[in-house]
Amino acid sequence: MLYYLFEYLDKTMDVPGTGVFQYITFRSALAIILSLMISTIYGKKIINFLRNQQVGETVRELGLQGQNEKAGTPTMGGLIIIIATLIPVILLTKLNNIYIILLIVTTLWMGTIGFIDDYIKIFKKDKQGLKGIFKVIGQVGLGLIVGSVLYFHPGVTVREKAVNQTENVVSQTPIEHKSTTTTIPFTKNNELDYAKFIEWTGEGYENWAWLIFIPIVIFIITAVSNGANLTDGIDGLAAGTSAISVLALGIFTFVSGNVILSDYLNIMYIPNSGEMTVFISAFVGALIGFLWYNSFPASVFMGDTGSLTIGGIIAVLAISVRKEMLLPVLCAIFFAENLSVILQVSYFKYTKKRFGEGRRIFLMSPLHHHYQKKGYHESKIVTRFWIVAILLAIVSIVTLKLR
Repeated sequence: MLYYLFEYLDKTMDVPGTGVFQYITFRSALAIILSLMISTIYGKKIINFLRNQQVGETVRELGLQGQNEKAGTPTMGGLIIIIATLIPVILLTKLNNIYIILLIVTTLWMGTIGFIDDYIKIFKKDKQGLKGIFKVIGQVGLGLIVGSVLYFHPGVTVREKAVNQTENVVSQTPIEHKSTTTTIPFTKNNELDYAKFIEWTGEGYENWAWLIFIPIVIFIITAVSNGANLTDGIDGLAAGTSAISVLALGIFTFVSGNVILSDYLNIMYIPNSGEMTVFISAFVGALIGFLWYNSFPASVFMGDTGSLTIGGIIAVLAISVRKEMLLPVLCAIFFAENLSVILQVSYFKYTKKRFGEGRRIFLMSPLHHHYQKKGYHESKIVTRFWIVAILLAIVSIVTLKLR
């Protein structure tokens, strides 16, 4: 809203200083400051409201040190993240930008699914929360929306250089076109077109590329949101690691949406994608502000309201900027948490069927609970996971030139 106001003032009245709102960097700086202020100042009020409504965490007995002390801590703190993200986004972004629209829809969609899950756990006294099948349906529904928009919307394009040679004169004319091309990290010729997977069907195969693209989008959104959900198990872990990953994605969105930087780095230029940098700044500010209250000992938990939202946003950002194949590196902590649960459950079922007694690979899953069982304090676990996340983010950023 403020963007359009200052744009109007700049063009019609030539008010000094209003033109600065045209710069993504300036609006990104404002967004992170505003979201930090909202999440830290008003976060306390939201926590008090949740406490007054008796929105307290029900802790299952898992035999973990310090677990019982967390009983009754307000949950649904993801509302802080959502509110602190959306207010700066509505004020400072171009709301007609298709990528911003998708991210707002993602935030509200996944936030609603998480809110319903938390509501059932707290007020219906059902520890299982929303049934898994309904969560998956919600994630698949979002994947269908995001995949369809990214594939069919005319505003989602990439720009490549078309080389034309006529009468011994070579000219390079940038053209924008629809594409299902993505980026493969650590490779020299690092672009992959999903449409190539159905090239065997014959002429016109490009028209059916959505049959490949949309299911891939659904899978990524489901996997990353579940990974973030599993990572949210100890104070500050999910919020801290997510903030680091999102910061790295912010660099990708900025350079991919800048025609000069993308040309210099020889990466895919995605018109209008730079606007996502403002959203990312607001999101990072909200996550860091939430950490003010979520760091050990936590005054509030994000609940599924926050964790599912975080995972959904990260997935959509990566897909939009064509860096989804980098997620196993950038979000390796989410991947490890997911994998630890899958391996633990699968191995337990296999050994129980074969030997009559279930055996475990880890002392407990997800992975962070394994280290808790080994006697590490959760603050040490979280700090070390943050360090790993920083290393992963640096490696991911280096892929801009390391091929």
